[in-house]
Amino acid sequence: MQRLLGSFLIALALVLTANTSLADSYSDAIESFKSADETAEFFSASYGYAIFPTVGKGGIGIGGAHGKGRVYAAGSHIGDSSMTQVTFGFQLGGQAFSQIIFFEDARALKEFTSGNFEFSAQATAVAITAGVSAEANTGGGATAGASGGTNNANMAHGGFRKGMAIFTVAKGGLMYEASLGGQKYTYSAK
Repeated sequence: MQRLLGSFLIALALVLTANTSLADSYSDAIESFKSADETAEFFSASYGYAIFPTVGKGGIGIGGAHGKGRVYAAGSHIGDSSMTQVTFGFQLGGQAFSQIIFFEDARALKEFTSGNFEFSAQATAVAITAGVSAEANTGGGATAGASGGTNNANMAHGGFRKGMAIFTVAKGGLMYEASLGGQKYTYSAK
C-alpha cells in the first residue's frame, strides 16, 4: 500500500509540475480556444482574458491543482498569474487541462488583477471536449476527462457570471471526485 501511495504521489508531482511550458504553449492554447465554437466569440466580446495552458490536478482524499498563466487586455500581455486549488473529499486520479477566464469589462479585470483573487467552490467552468460538454465546478464534482479535440463540442451554457466566463479543455488523465474547494489566483504585472 505504501509503495502504491508513493507511486501515486510521484505521479501527482509530475502532473502538477507539467506546466513548465514554452511560450508557444500560450499561443497554442489561445488558438485552441479561438477555434472552439463555444469560446471564439468571447475574444471579441471580452475586455480581456487570463489563459492557463496547462493546469495539473490530482488527489487521493486531499487534492490539488496548479498552473501558471498570462493575463491579456486588448490583445496585449499585461501580466502573469498562477492558479492554485486545494480540495477535500472523495477524489482519486490526476488530469491536466487548459483554462481560460474571460473578463466582461474593466471592472472584472481589475477585480482579478487586484492581487489575490479567489473563486469559491460554487464558480463553474464550461468543459470543452469533443463529444462531451459538462459543467465543471472549480471545487470538484464527479468529473472524468480525456480530450479528443476542442473544435466541435456543444456548450452546456454560456455567458458571463459576475463579469467572468470560465472554460476548460481536458488535455488528458482521469479524475473521479466529489469534493469541495476553491481556486486562488495571484497576479503580477508585466
